[in-house]
Amino acid sequence: MHISVRQAHNDDIPRLVSLYDELETEQTDRKPIWALMDGLDHRSDLSLVHALEQDDSWVLAGEIEEVVVGFVWMTVEQMLNRAQGSRMGRIRLIYTEPDARGVGVGHAMLEAALERFRELGIEHFDAPVGPGQRAAKNFFEGHGFAARSIIMYHTDVSVTDA
Repeated sequence: MHISVRQAHNDDIPRLVSLYDELETEQTDRKPIWALMDGLDHRSDLSLVHALEQDDSWVLAGEIEEVVVGFVWMTVEQMLNRAQGSRMGRIRLIYTEPDARGVGVGHAMLEAALERFRELGIEHFDAPVGPGQRAAKNFFEGHGFAARSIIMYHTDVSVTDA
């Protein structure tokens, strides 16, 4: 089995949209707030095109036998001024379709993303993992990540019922 990772292109948008839709469904089934806070804001096709066009944003496609089965969207963000110009490499979204999990596609995509960040001189990396996502947590921990923040969330039903 040949696994590869490459820069995504505009021609990949229909497939990336399909994968993003699977990701959003999977995440929103776990936590409905995900689509409102952590997913893509506008039409996913336009958001992905925008991600491809930005200077500090990249989308990589993970492939098995030249068929796209996953993607990673990564961005670079400035850290606080006290970090003296340091930047954070952030894995915004990473997804591998269920039938392609466990064979190394996610590993290859994450390694390619980290390598791109390192080429830019970035030493700090972030990746979101939702609550209850033990496999994702284990995946990132296996690549040297450790939790640095937990975001607590609450819906005030008294406001929505008014």
